[in-house]
Amino acid sequence: MKNSENTTNKILPEHGPIDENGREVLLSLKNVDITFGKGDTAVRAVKNASFDIYKGETFSLVGESGSGKTTIGRAVIRVNPLAAGDIYYKGVKISGKISKALDREVIRNIQMIFQDPAASLNERATVDYIISEGLYNFKLFENEADRVAKVEEMIKNVGLLPEHLTRYPHEFSGGQRQRIGVARAMIMEPELVVADEPISALDVSIRAQILNLLNKFQKEKGTTYLFIAHDLSIVRFISDRIGVIYKGNIVEIAEAEELFAYPLHPYTRSLISAIPLPDPQLEKHKVLFTYDPSVHDYSKEEPKLVDIGHNHFIFGNSEEIAQYKATRDANIPLKTITVYKDESKHQEAKKEEIIISEEIINAPVKDTGSMWFIVLGIFLPIIMAIAALIYRKKNYIRNYKACKKGAIIGFAILGIMVLLFGLLIILAII
Repeated sequence: MKNSENTTNKILPEHGPIDENGREVLLSLKNVDITFGKGDTAVRAVKNASFDIYKGETFSLVGESGSGKTTIGRAVIRVNPLAAGDIYYKGVKISGKISKALDREVIRNIQMIFQDPAASLNERATVDYIISEGLYNFKLFENEADRVAKVEEMIKNVGLLPEHLTRYPHEFSGGQRQRIGVARAMIMEPELVVADEPISALDVSIRAQILNLLNKFQKEKGTTYLFIAHDLSIVRFISDRIGVIYKGNIVEIAEAEELFAYPLHPYTRSLISAIPLPDPQLEKHKVLFTYDPSVHDYSKEEPKLVDIGHNHFIFGNSEEIAQYKATRDANIPLKTITVYKDESKHQEAKKEEIIISEEIINAPVKDTGSMWFIVLGIFLPIIMAIAALIYRKKNYIRNYKACKKGAIIGFAILGIMVLLFGLLIILAII
């Protein structure tokens, strides 16, 4: 019986499970937690992440640096272990301890294009060997001539030349090394590709070529992509669905046009508003939407990712979910970018934005840190020390620092005076 179970786990099924809408689920994350470190120093990089990726689609994961995008991508290829939750590929659990045969199948079917091409390429190997390594390991060629033909065709597809195959990675620019990384992944003809910002290191003229190449593989081979990026202007036009991640939490998932028309979560709105406008004048007068995490009150109820209809998932508590749903049901697209052509209005908007920014970091408007606090602290150190404690409690940080500085100087002067007075008394007695 044990041998029978091992045999069934050696080979992945031809197709993944079908959801209620008739779509094949290729990859599924269920309540995934990823933690680095142990004990008090542990950092929870990804928190309860759940989403599905369907066969043949491009699912983009977007967020700012450090939000956990790459951490999830590396967990899919089994580089980062999970602290909790499971990852399923074609309905088969691929996280945690699995058989060597299944691990080999996962490597064959899931490839990754890494963000840093310099660190992900073997500097001691030629480009020919780097691209061919997967072919050698899985014997994906009939003979040497077939291998050479496959490698040369792939190197041309990514914008390099066959004569580059005899060179080493250090002889190429950053953009060229990234193209080598793309070629190494795509020559395996994987079903799923985790593309970790594959075009961020490329020139603008080359970006379109790489995206067209990825699109070509998707059309011809049915390749599925988990596309990790921070540039929403590109993500919008290449994605079927988009997931937004903030500090390890998936805060919103929706189809591309749905997300851009109805960015319900305030963090999503802030990301979209940060997309640069092509017109310098419009960009100059644009007012950014700033995300303030303090608007959420999760002290009484923990937030969760909920489907509010229209295949739109949003992260929040019951009260927030009700508001998001009401906003979406109104069917009025949300405005995320405000441009003021009138300079006076723009100045007023900038003033308002400054005040908002001050509120976000909880710095009160009257927190000036005036020099008078330092002067008073010199003459009244005890009173200003008490004032410093009060200001610190009320979060008047500048005033607190000024009072503290003045009080320290005052106590120092007072200490010197007491010391001198003591010396004079001693000398008088002597």
